[in-house]
Amino acid sequence: MMKKVLVSVVEDDRFFRESMKRLMRSLGYAVEVFPSAADFLASPRLAEPACLIADVHMPAMTGIELYRHLVDAGRAIPTILVTAYPNDVDRIRAVNDGVVCYLRKPVDEQDLKRCLQAVLTSGEPIEEDS
Repeated sequence: MMKKVLVSVVEDDRFFRESMKRLMRSLGYAVEVFPSAADFLASPRLAEPACLIADVHMPAMTGIELYRHLVDAGRAIPTILVTAYPNDVDRIRAVNDGVVCYLRKPVDEQDLKRCLQAVLTSGEPIEEDS
């Protein structure tokens, strides 16, 4: 039996976090959810996720700051950022920094599946229209 791919979700909104957890499970992934970047960084399984899905706007540390922290620490995880407040400056900066996708909430399931496929095959950034 193959081990399921682990996706970590970092999201401060409980409702969105739980809905992403259900969606990831329905797509066949193992999933861990965290209410903050600090909780994710304290996880004993930090090296295991094949993909990180993080909210852009969170207190204390944003999704963009979390991604940069992981890269700076040599622990880059292919990352999909999600936001209810998209803007081109953040999107362009994030994609240029190596984020795979930058998606608008509510997240379109087909866009998310495409991003997950990109993460799990190449990890190359794909351009999004947010």
